Amino acid sequence: MKDLTPNRASLDPIEIASRDEIAALQLKRLRWSLGHAYANVPHYRASFDAAGVHPDDLQTLADIAKFPFTVKEDLRQNYPFGMFAVPQDQIARVHASSGTTGKPTVVGYTGQDVKNWGHLVARSMRASGTRPGDMVHISYGYGLFTGGLGAHYGAEALGCAVVPVSGGMTPRQVTLIEDFKPTTIMVTPSYMLNILEEYKRQGLDPRASSLQVGIFGAEPWTNAMRAEVEEAFDMHAVDIYGLSEIMGPGVANECVETKDGLHIWEDFFLPEVIDPETGAVLPDGELGELVFTTLTKEGMPIIRYRTRDLTRLLPGTARTMRRMEKVTGRSDDMIILRGVNVFPTQIEECLLATPGLAPYFQIELFKDGPMDAMRVHCEPLAAGDAAPLAAALGQRIKDVVGISAQVVLSDPGGVERSQGKARRVVDNRG
Repeated sequence: MKDLTPNRASLDPIEIASRDEIAALQLKRLRWSLGHAYANVPHYRASFDAAGVHPDDLQTLADIAKFPFTVKEDLRQNYPFGMFAVPQDQIARVHASSGTTGKPTVVGYTGQDVKNWGHLVARSMRASGTRPGDMVHISYGYGLFTGGLGAHYGAEALGCAVVPVSGGMTPRQVTLIEDFKPTTIMVTPSYMLNILEEYKRQGLDPRASSLQVGIFGAEPWTNAMRAEVEEAFDMHAVDIYGLSEIMGPGVANECVETKDGLHIWEDFFLPEVIDPETGAVLPDGELGELVFTTLTKEGMPIIRYRTRDLTRLLPGTARTMRRMEKVTGRSDDMIILRGVNVFPTQIEECLLATPGLAPYFQIELFKDGPMDAMRVHCEPLAAGDAAPLAAALGQRIKDVVGISAQVVLSDPGGVERSQGKARRVVDNRG
């Protein structure tokens, strides 16, 4: 793979500033954000008052722990525009979640918010190894989902040519990569596996493609999948993190030169990690639930938003700003099976460590009498005797995760393919 380490002169100075400089900027911006939310969002005025705190109570960054959390249900209760902090004529963009489990969560941006978002995605892309003048193939979905447009505006802000393909129509994705020869692709990791499969179906060598950088986000993925994709395409695979409630993609990103966790852009966001049960703030290095406070959002400031993503905060390496470990899963996606905590990423790691299996899977939860049970649906790389492969994966899951799982191997191509975010868990327990 090509060395794509950015020139330090191209970085924003704050990316490599001292920790004292970063903290001073955060404190200044945090005071503004708390005051802006309290003065202009009725929900925050009520929640701060109920907790007995006021923006003036913030004297240090640690004082943020005095303020109440924001959860997704708060956004749903204030649907559609109750969390906005500016008049509607100052809102330049509205995005929303799909709302599959209730009312969608709606987010609003001023013109400056959109500019900041584009700047941070551009910063993330530069950290990934993308350069001005590169061509970027965007396979994230466009529309109310923040992925496609967030990536698009970031690529344009960096000075790249954009191919706005969106998701789906996998044969066309491969055709455009081969014909247009982009150097960067932005896509969910599960859909990148579909593109790899299509390369093989068409008899093309993915290592001969023009792609040098893959920027993968919108779902948890493992270092084992990174190795799989990097080997297949001879390109760098880096992780981008974001969520619509905070901004969209570009809240944090891995640096291509280290790939050792995602540097959080702390000049725009204040991260915390908390105990998901008690809400207590945990010290850096301990695993817990990630919480974010926005520092510059005008249209919709968010204070101490519980992401449900599980990770830990680590010191900076390639940048001064702290890193977050790759997300291991979500507290609300965790499967508790016979007293054992199971995450889909653990099953993925077991699958990718078992020779002869393709990197596609789906977990089915079902009832075996009165007991909860789990099946793992997967497929071999080639047709043949499936029993030894199923036995090998079942044993590996038991050894690594600590539970017994039924392994069901379909014919090659039999597992549901992602057209965006993968549907990893199907709950048929009734």
